[in-house]
Amino acid sequence: MTGRPLHVLIAGGGVAGLEALLALKRRAQERVSIELLAAEPQFWYRPLAVAEPFGLGDIHGLDLSDIADECGALFTLGRLDSVDTEKHIARSSAGTELEYDVLLIAVGARPVASVPGAFTFRGPADTEAFGSLLDELAESNAKRVIFALPGGVSWPLPLYELALQTASRLPSVEVVLVSHEEAPLELFGPAASSAMARLLAERRIPLRASSYAVAFEDGLLKLAPDWELEADRVVALPRLEGPRIAGIPSDAQGFIATDRHGRANGVEDVFAAGDATTFPVKQGGLAAQQADAAAEEIAALTGAEVEPEPFRPILRGLILTGGVPLFARSELTRPGDPAPVATDALWWPPGKIVGRYLGPFLAERSGAILTPATLDSISVETDLTSVISTA
Repeated sequence: MTGRPLHVLIAGGGVAGLEALLALKRRAQERVSIELLAAEPQFWYRPLAVAEPFGLGDIHGLDLSDIADECGALFTLGRLDSVDTEKHIARSSAGTELEYDVLLIAVGARPVASVPGAFTFRGPADTEAFGSLLDELAESNAKRVIFALPGGVSWPLPLYELALQTASRLPSVEVVLVSHEEAPLELFGPAASSAMARLLAERRIPLRASSYAVAFEDGLLKLAPDWELEADRVVALPRLEGPRIAGIPSDAQGFIATDRHGRANGVEDVFAAGDATTFPVKQGGLAAQQADAAAEEIAALTGAEVEPEPFRPILRGLILTGGVPLFARSELTRPGDPAPVATDALWWPPGKIVGRYLGPFLAERSGAILTPATLDSISVETDLTSVISTA
């Protein structure tokens, strides 16, 4: 430290970016000056996109400039385009040059349609169109709609939520799930898989596992290995591509490799968190945990009394089902233990976005808390240490 605050540029106004902003202000305080660079002027509560078409929730938007002001940070509108790591200058898509001492990249990933002919549900941008699709299915006396999890998509939870709620909304339409998983929600372990299998059976939703959706044409969804399923419509999740920021090393898919403290490999004074990184599971709660690890490491650079903890991912998922509320917990590191099932929340506030600082912040300012009284749900929690060790 030279006596002046360390200037930290946070690129990205999503979960990871805001969690990092709040964490730095808490852990480093006046030792840092922060600038938030974001491509959009608002933060959106994106996970509620799966509930909005069914009238079960509204997507909350918060002005990023107001959040930055509250944290004593500067807000700049623009998308991170390139970085000159030697000169410590970041350039936005508008051509603005932003100096930094430390750069934290939290720009997320780009959704790309992966099943030709299918309706791709990317999130808030598609809620209105998906609502129209539901109306179309109801009015056309459709027989079957398939929800497909493409290969390479690691976070399946939104697809299950859409399928379960559609089955409740349109009981006369057969809802089918197709997934490359061997068991439903296998990412969470056996207890969650069993709970989800029971739910699917109750809603009469068949699951075709270990199958990859290839393309939907002429009323047929082609699957790999060799198989076909008839359908009126197919809904798929997108695959994600990395941001490919000029000047920042990335893998073949454009994602940024980091260590467990968020430091970007191969460059100095650059960190990354969230979906922009190579960590295989792309989920908001994990992005917040990555941001916390990076923020603690940056705070330590300022001389703050912080003992940085590495990223040790704990996955928490709140699944909106449109059915009876149920909370379950599964720890993959202790597979022999019985998995508790309860109607009590496993974390607080019990929202879709779980972050040490961002969760309470959002709950206080937007009322974005999901509870069994307002939305029926299942949640599951598990330790993903084994995933990061092999990533």
